[in-house]
Amino acid sequence: MSERTFKLEVVTPDRVVYSNDHVVSIIAPGVEGYLGALANRAPLVTQLDIGEIDFRKADGDWDYISVCGGFMEVFENRVTILAESAELCEEIDVERAERARDRALERIASHSPDIDIDRAQAALKRALTRLHVASRRG
Repeated sequence: MSERTFKLEVVTPDRVVYSNDHVVSIIAPGVEGYLGALANRAPLVTQLDIGEIDFRKADGDWDYISVCGGFMEVFENRVTILAESAELCEEIDVERAERARDRALERIASHSPDIDIDRAQAALKRALTRLHVASRRG
């Protein structure tokens, strides 16, 4: 690892989604807004929201991960993301995400008292994030 890079690990309860020792920068969806980190950053622990993680590798390429909640820790040139769920852009099933988006929109539009609107809106945000990240495939 050079002075300009840090290690990034994205982990869910099921698996290690991503691990790379040569990341230059990261932008992640904190609950109070997006935040970034570079090498040698001061320690930080923050809660994550549903959103997109953008990171640039030492070779200059950018990559993208859809994340649904969790925590990000920055400590000693290492960024660890413990996420409820996360997917690399190339792993996202676009048809499944479109179906999830359509179901969420139908629930929201139904105005039924049986529908938990907050849950439907969270489902919509997850589906839209996944679709956006999938569209970033190189």
